[in-house]
Amino acid sequence: MAAAWGRRGGSALLRGALGAAPGRACSTGAPVRAPTGTAQELESSGRGRFLLEHAAPFSAFLTDSFGRQHNYLRISLTEKCNLRCQYCMPEEGVQLTPKSELLTAQEIITLARLFVKEGVEKIRLTGGEPLIRPDVVDIVGQLNKLEGLKTIAITTNGINLARLLPRLKEAGVNAVNISLDTLVPAKYEFIVRRKGFHKVMEGIHKATELGYRPVKVNCVVMRGFNEDELLGFVEFTKDLPLDVRFIEYMPFDGNKWNFKKMVSYKEMLDTIKQRWPELEKLPCEASSTAKSYKVPRFQGQISFITSMSEHFCGSCNRLRITADGNLKVCLFGSSEVSLRDHLRSGASQEELVEIIGAAVGRKKKQHAELALLSLPLLQDALQHPPNSKQWGHTASHWPTLRASLSKQMGKALMKNKLSGQLILPVSHPEQQCYRRTGILQTQLRGFCVFQKDPSSTFDTKCLEASPVGQVSVDCQLQEASPGSEFCTRDSASCSKVPHASDSLTHTDEEGRATMVDVGGKPDSRRRAVAGAVVRLGEKAFGMVRQNQMKKGDVLAVAQIAGIQGAKLTSQLIPLCHNIPLSHVEVSLSLDEARCAVVIHCSCQTWGKTGVEMEALTAASLAALTVYDMCKAVTHDIVIEEVKLLSKTGGQRGDFSRA
Repeated sequence: MAAAWGRRGGSALLRGALGAAPGRACSTGAPVRAPTGTAQELESSGRGRFLLEHAAPFSAFLTDSFGRQHNYLRISLTEKCNLRCQYCMPEEGVQLTPKSELLTAQEIITLARLFVKEGVEKIRLTGGEPLIRPDVVDIVGQLNKLEGLKTIAITTNGINLARLLPRLKEAGVNAVNISLDTLVPAKYEFIVRRKGFHKVMEGIHKATELGYRPVKVNCVVMRGFNEDELLGFVEFTKDLPLDVRFIEYMPFDGNKWNFKKMVSYKEMLDTIKQRWPELEKLPCEASSTAKSYKVPRFQGQISFITSMSEHFCGSCNRLRITADGNLKVCLFGSSEVSLRDHLRSGASQEELVEIIGAAVGRKKKQHAELALLSLPLLQDALQHPPNSKQWGHTASHWPTLRASLSKQMGKALMKNKLSGQLILPVSHPEQQCYRRTGILQTQLRGFCVFQKDPSSTFDTKCLEASPVGQVSVDCQLQEASPGSEFCTRDSASCSKVPHASDSLTHTDEEGRATMVDVGGKPDSRRRAVAGAVVRLGEKAFGMVRQNQMKKGDVLAVAQIAGIQGAKLTSQLIPLCHNIPLSHVEVSLSLDEARCAVVIHCSCQTWGKTGVEMEALTAASLAALTVYDMCKAVTHDIVIEEVKLLSKTGGQRGDFSRA
């Protein structure tokens, strides 16, 4: 687990594929740098034949077996970070590598000089958070002295940027990427578990004042979190020379989220084009990781980093050195070579070049490790596609996204190397099936259907495959009206379901959980109000009242959590419908007599079913967030009175608690 976040997880990795430099040949026109005696070896190898045939004026040691020339180096200056982003690292941080095992400033410059001599033209400094390293300005100054280095870039969370950028620019930084996932201050504090939104905004404006064109803003887009801010980020480019880069969320093992949080590039683009149909596509360099667009008459532009839906491995020109001196030829791979150990053992420059060249030569065509790492999540996503109730208009993008993911996974679906489980293809004229653990999985019209295999002992229910644009539901998941019938798929038998308003609506005749079909209900205005009380005790209550909690503003963060909870109710409560909420209001007040936080949540919609669960979920999530942010002070916290206060609309009439 040591240094897991600093080396391959979290924010640095989510944004690791960004900022590609154009693929350029060595400006000196020098011959291929290969040590004496290797010409015959090169000529006899596939890699060597490629180099000799193309006679590329670029280092043989930084050219892989697929002809990709690596002129872009990312150097991590530290594993530490001054934020605790929820999708990036745990709240308590991670176990860090001992300082003695990290690269010193002189070792960083030595390795950088070696790479620049071999043809690297761009170096990006990353972390962790690079600007918390005390000697970062000195390191930039020394890098700026390297002959042949054209670009020194830095990726930062922006907290310390306004203070340090004038000195960094003077030292030689000529490109800046700033990470910002929301334009809502309270949501920012909720995401990163720290204050600092205004410092980040100050850093962005300072960068524009100092003449950086463009200032790149990296935004990881996550479903249910910030996909509703896409238009706001585009608007952000209207009067500022920004390049807002929307990054597809990637489900790494270092965080606990799943594949369904990903919002694809095409879905984002469609959302933005609905607001700005005149959006223009911009030309891009061959090795660029971004697809760029611009709204006419806006100063800035937007870009999409399609790491998941359309990978860019074929034009990859990037290498990475971790904070502890390991060379990673693929940002997503687990393979590493310790340059630090060879450097400290006295290896010569020629020996280091040979070691680097051997590692580059082993680089794979694409990041297979990511596909294997994400395989269970991808399989789950392919087998359980979104429907129109779950993700709104997103469902229309699913066939394209699924086809893209299936293509990237390729033969990986045939054998899961993580579990060793074989999935054998079965020929069928209209369907593609895989026989696995006794279940026939059928992909039909963009949806997955599960049927009971007669030879299996598994008790599997039948799912009905619906045409694209309709909702795929369990064939037994239909709300029963008087005298209504439904039929199972494997037989022609039908079952009568009596109407009983006093019976449980979420179970069938056999007592199994089922989801109510609300399709036949009339639309009406629905509103529900729920509440909760969190008793904190005198000490914690006083700290909340004076906003002295180390984790931040308890009431503001809990308010955002409640709103998010209401929006995610259908993902948390299995049999709830996904309801398009028209309004959510969460308020928190302080009750000094009880030393308590009183939570009041209201949800509204115009639809076929009520929003009681949304209001109750909002109240519960807000209460749990208050608990989480105060538990470091005391565990003597009581959450009570979580209850529905009132509801209006629906066939069962209104309700108001006395």
